[in-house]
Amino acid sequence: MSRHGTRGMTLIEVVVAVGVLTMVAVLIHGVIDSLTRGRKAEGMRADRAHDGREALQRMVRDMSSAYLSMHVPLVTGLITGKTAFVGRSSSPYDRVSFTAFAHRRTERDSHESDQAEVGYFAAPDPDVPGKMDLVRREQTPIDFDPLKGGVVNVVAEDISEFHLHYLDPQTGQWLDSWDSTQVSGQPNRLPLEVSVTLELKGVGQGPPYSYSTKFFLPLQQPLSFGNPRP
Repeated sequence: MSRHGTRGMTLIEVVVAVGVLTMVAVLIHGVIDSLTRGRKAEGMRADRAHDGREALQRMVRDMSSAYLSMHVPLVTGLITGKTAFVGRSSSPYDRVSFTAFAHRRTERDSHESDQAEVGYFAAPDPDVPGKMDLVRREQTPIDFDPLKGGVVNVVAEDISEFHLHYLDPQTGQWLDSWDSTQVSGQPNRLPLEVSVTLELKGVGQGPPYSYSTKFFLPLQQPLSFGNPRP
C-alpha cells in the first residue's frame, strides 16, 4: 500500500474535534447536574411532607391521651402535681399545654409514670434568623406548673402557621382558646374535639405544605379516686 494515500489530521481538524468533545461533555455534565439537583429537591420535598405528617400524627396521639384529675390526697403534703388543658390563640402561631398519658419509657422496668405535661408551640431557630419551628415540650413527672418546664424538641422545622380550635361539648361551639384552670374559662373540662392546622414553608420557591385534622378526646370526665376532698 502506498504511503502517499494516507495522511494525518490537520491542526484545524484536531481543534474542531476537541471543541465538539468539549461541547458534548458540557451537555452531559449539565444533564447530570440537573438530574442531581432535581433528585435532591424531590428528596427535600418528600422530607418536608413526611415531617408535617409525623408532627400532626404525634399531636393527635398526645392530645388524644389528655386527661384531668380531681383526685386530692387526704394528706395535703402528698399532692405532687396539677393537671390542666390550656390552649392559647395567637396569630400566626397558637400554643397548647396539657397533661396526658403520653410519656414513653425508654428503659425496661424503669420506675416512671406514663403521666406527663406536654406542650406544642412555635419557637425561633437560634441559628437561622426569621425561622420558626414547631416544638414539643415534655415534663415528667407532672408538677404544679403544667405550662412550663421539661425538655423541648423540634418536631417540624420552618413553619408558617399553627392553629388549634376546640369544640365545647356544652355549647356545641368551636372556640379559639381553652383553659381548664380558670373559672372564666372551661373549669375542669376538656374539649370534646380538637381541630389542628399546620403549615410548613415550601422548598425553595415551591408552595407551602398544609395539614389539618380533627379528632376526639375520649377522657371527657375528670379522673377521681374515691371521693375527692371538698
